[in-house]
Amino acid sequence: MARAIDRQFGNLAGFREEFTRVATGVFGSGWAWLTLAENDLRLEPTPNQDSPLSAGRTPLLALDVWEHAYYLKYQNHRAEYIAAFFELIDWDVVAERYRRVRS
Repeated sequence: MARAIDRQFGNLAGFREEFTRVATGVFGSGWAWLTLAENDLRLEPTPNQDSPLSAGRTPLLALDVWEHAYYLKYQNHRAEYIAAFFELIDWDVVAERYRRVRS
């Protein structure tokens, strides 16, 4: 997983920066996703309840950026919510999802 992130985004910091850009760019309700499609990692937003599954891509990591997900603790400070999310990611679980799909 780490090698795939390095290959696609340069390093973990590059991944974090790009994921943050995608997540903050969602207008209104939606999600930010790390997905796998044709053996390539992708970062993508979806609006509302949409999922990359319907487009044939496999979700590896998701962040709910609907205001209801963070408003009580972060008010309208989505960037702070996203920064806190990075402290909670269980990379072992994400890596296992990646391994399962690739095998």
